[in-house]
Amino acid sequence: MPIAGTVSPSANRAPLGPVAIIGLLFFIMGFFTWINGPLIAFVKLAFDLDDVNAFLVPMAFYLSYFFLALPSAAVFKRTGMKRGMAIGLLVIAAGAMVFGQFVSMRLYPGALTGLFVIGAGLSLLQTAANPYISIVGPIESAAQRIAWMGICNKVAGILAPLLLGAVVLSDVGGLAQSLKTADAATRDILLNAFAQKIHTPYMIMAGVLAVLAVGILRSPLPDIRAAEANRGEPAATGAKRGVLAFPHLWLGVLCLFVYVGAEVMAGDAIGTYGAGFNLPADQTKFFTSFTLVAMLLGYVAGLVLIPKYISQQRYLAVSASLGVVLSLCAWTTQGYVSVAFVAALGFANAMMWPAIFPLAIRSLGEATERGAALLIMGIAGGAIIPQAFAVLKQHYDFQFVFLALMAPCYLYILYYGLAGYRVGLREGDAE
Repeated sequence: MPIAGTVSPSANRAPLGPVAIIGLLFFIMGFFTWINGPLIAFVKLAFDLDDVNAFLVPMAFYLSYFFLALPSAAVFKRTGMKRGMAIGLLVIAAGAMVFGQFVSMRLYPGALTGLFVIGAGLSLLQTAANPYISIVGPIESAAQRIAWMGICNKVAGILAPLLLGAVVLSDVGGLAQSLKTADAATRDILLNAFAQKIHTPYMIMAGVLAVLAVGILRSPLPDIRAAEANRGEPAATGAKRGVLAFPHLWLGVLCLFVYVGAEVMAGDAIGTYGAGFNLPADQTKFFTSFTLVAMLLGYVAGLVLIPKYISQQRYLAVSASLGVVLSLCAWTTQGYVSVAFVAALGFANAMMWPAIFPLAIRSLGEATERGAALLIMGIAGGAIIPQAFAVLKQHYDFQFVFLALMAPCYLYILYYGLAGYRVGLREGDAE
C-alpha cells in the first residue's frame, strides 16, 4: 500500500499531474541538449576553430554526465526529488550565465566550462526524471510514457536550432564571406559583435530557469520509493542485490552509450556532415531540426505501436535494424539525399532511449537509483563518438567514417533488443 504523498506505480494509469511536470523538465532538457548542434557552427565561426575544436562543445556537455551522474544520485538521496530537481534547474541557470558571459568575451575555455555546468544540471534532472517516469506506472508501458517525454524533449529540440538560427545565426553565410576579405581589426570587430549576440538570450534563459526552480519547489510533485516500485522477484537467499548482480544493467549502460553517440551524430553532427558536401552554412544550420522532426514522427509511431502491437524490446531491435539500413543509404548517396538519410535516422533513434532505459532498470529494486545513475553516465557516448568522427574525418572520407561509427552502434543495440536486456534476469522478471 503506497505511503501518503507518494505515487502508486501499480495503478493502471500514471497520474497526469506528475507526468506533466516531468514533461516540462524534459522540454527544458531537450532545449539545452539540442541547441548544441547549431552551437558547433556558432563557436566554429565566433572563435575561428577547426572541426575538432568545435566538437569540444558536445564533448564538454556530455562528459559532465559521466562525471556527475553518480554524485547526482547521492544528491537526490539527501535532498529528495523536488529539491534535487530545483537544484538542477538552478545549476543549469548558472551554466547558462557562465556560457553567455564567456562567449560574449570570446573566451572559449570559459564557454566550455559553462556548457559543462549546464550538463551538470541536466545530469541532476536526467538522473531523477528517467527512473521516475519509468516506474510511475506499469513498467511494461514505460516506453510509451517515455515516448511522451521524448515528444516534449524533441519539440524543444526542434525549436532550439530554429530560435538560435533566427536570433544568433541570421546571415551567418554573409558574415563568413565578409570575414574572408576583412583585415585583422575589422575581423575582430565583426566577430566580437557576432559573439555578443548570444549574451542576452542566455541571460534570459537563466532567469526563466530560476523562476521554474521555485515553481518546482511549490509544485505537487510527489516522491516515489524506487526500491518498492521497481522490485523484482526476491532472491532465494533474501539477500540484497547490488548493481553488480544485474548484468542486463551493465549491458544497458553500454547500449545507452552507443545509442546517445549515434543520436548526437544524427542530430548535432548533421550540419558538419552536410558541410562535407559544401552545402551552404545558411542551410546546414537548420539540419538538426530536420533530424528532430523525424524523431518526433518516430515517437508518434512508438506511441501507437507500443505495447499494443509490439513489445518495447522488439521495437528496439526493429529500430536498430532500420538504423543500419539508413546508415548504409547515407553512405551510398550524395548531397541533400545523403543528408536526408542521416536526418531519417532520427526516426530510427526515437524509441531507443524509451526502450533501453526501462529495460535496463527492470527489477533493480533498491539498486534502482544507482542503476539509473550508471545509465546516465552512458550519455558520455555523446561526447566520445562525435569527437571520434571529427578527428577521423580529417584523415578518411567523412561518409565512410560516419558509417564505420554508426553501424557498430546500431548492431550492438540490435543485440540488446534481442537478447542483452534479459541477461542475468530470472524468467519472470525478463518478460
